[in-house]
Parts: sequence; C-alpha cells; structure tokens
Amino acid sequence: MIQVAALYRFAHFPDPAALREPLLDLCVAEGIKGTLLLATEGINGTIAGPPDGIDRVLAYILTLPDCADLEVKFSTAETMPFHRLKVRLKREIVTMGEAVDPIGSVGTYVAPADWNTLIEQPGTLVIDTRNDYEVRVGSFAGAVDPRTASFSDFPAWFRAHRDEIERAERVAMFCTGGIRCEKATALLKAEGIADVRHLRGGILKYLEEVPADESRWHGECFVFDERVALGHGLTVGTHQLCRGCRMPVGPEDRASALYEEGVSCPACHGTRDDAARAGYAERHRQAMLAEARGETHVGATYTKDSS
Repeated sequence: MIQVAALYRFAHFPDPAALREPLLDLCVAEGIKGTLLLATEGINGTIAGPPDGIDRVLAYILTLPDCADLEVKFSTAETMPFHRLKVRLKREIVTMGEAVDPIGSVGTYVAPADWNTLIEQPGTLVIDTRNDYEVRVGSFAGAVDPRTASFSDFPAWFRAHRDEIERAERVAMFCTGGIRCEKATALLKAEGIADVRHLRGGILKYLEEVPADESRWHGECFVFDERVALGHGLTVGTHQLCRGCRMPVGPEDRASALYEEGVSCPACHGTRDDAARAGYAERHRQAMLAEARGETHVGATYTKDSS
C-alpha cells in the first residue's frame, strides 16, 4: 500500500533554503515522491510512499519552526501516484500574488461535521476558491464558482464581486485541502469582510469524514496526482488526465469522438498541430510499452531546482 499525505502549514521560515537539502535527503532515503514547496510563509505539498517513510518525513516536518500543528490529510493509492520528487523554494507556498498574512489573521475554521449546517444556513454565501477545471469535476451544491484559471486570479474576482460578498451575512469558503481557502480568508479579512469561515482540512477531509448519505458534495474532487480525482471515502474516482492538456477527463468526455487517449480530449482537440499530436502519440506508445514491461516511463526521479 502506498500512503499519500497532503500537508500544509503557514509558518515563519526565516531561511527556507536551509531547510531544503535535509528535507530532500530524507525523502530520497525513505523512497518518497511528490512535491514539497518551501517559502518564508511555510510549507505545502503532497507526498507519497511507504507508510513508515511517510511517518518519518512527517515527524521531521513537525520539528520545523511553527509546524507542531501541521495540517495533514491521509489517503492511499494502489500504485505510486507521482513520477518523481520535487522539493522547491517559492515566494509563496500557494500563489495568490497579494501581500496577505495567513498567520496573523484568517477566517474561522469549520469542522467537516459542522459544514452542512453552515452552508444550508440562510444568509451564507458559499465560495469555491479552486480553479475552474477543478470545479467542473465536482463541488458543493449552490457554491459560487469564480471561474478562475489560477488562484492568483482570485483577488481580482473578489474585488469585482465585493458588493455581492458584503451583502452576505457570512462567507463560507472551501478548497481541496484547506490551504487556498485559508489564504483567501486572510485576504477577505484584510479587506474588511468580518464573518469569514472556511472548511478545515478542505474537501478531502470532508469526503473522508462525512458519510456519503449525509454529504452535500456532488461529483468528485480533483487532486494533483495520477489518481486524478477522489470520491467519498477518498476512493479513486472515474476521471483520467488528458496527456495533451493535463485537464481531467470524465467518462462522458472519453466517449467523445474528439478524445484520443494520450493525445487529446474535447477541451484541447484542434489546438495542437500534427507534429505535436504525433509527439503525444509516440509518448503514449512508449508509456504503454514501459507499463507492459512493469516499468514507469518518466525522467529524473527527483528535482532539486527552485523554479
């Protein structure tokens, strides 16, 4: 069994570069793959590997400054959901592009068990802070979709809809694992929105803890690894990745005449020239040959660059 740990913590890291090598070396030694981002505002990422190795990496991260209360969501995978390990330095652990302080002031955490009551309460404006392609895979009924292409678009969307948001009695925001909606609450608080709340642990914690027959979630939850999307109980869903545009593709889209496995999907069909399509097809052919040999068709196993 492969254990997957999605984690983040807003923390004060005066010198994140000094933390990178020890963390990278430990992950390599423990057979861990995935991505970890380090910045002066903390740590964020998802990693996968043997349960004992995950435990040792998390035990180390807990010793880092301000990380004793690290937020971690666990799930499992039958096969390794990442091709390589990346430990990178960033300006932000989740890119908003705004100078907000998610350590000093954020919204009120709401436990998954209390989320249904909150979002069904009259006067609550529910906002999905994820990207548009994630929302298409699944969301809470009645949630506002900002239709953003990236999280850095969220501040502009908020300001364009400020009047609507201010009219709400309270704002409830959510995202995949909790980090984006936590940073979004910091923005709204800084902009003077008083009653702002967010789902603790994000959608993943909700799907893990709330029984399906009590759930207000519709569809699946997109995740940034080879499992693509998860359902209730964090079981692997029905979506796959288009290898041409890296967008999630559901069963209906895969039945389309515009879908070609490993090459294109209805969203990107017609946007690539013949040379690009031939390259995708050859890459897919090589991946299938590697799979038949019991191998993984990837490049480097870990990345130390800071880009």
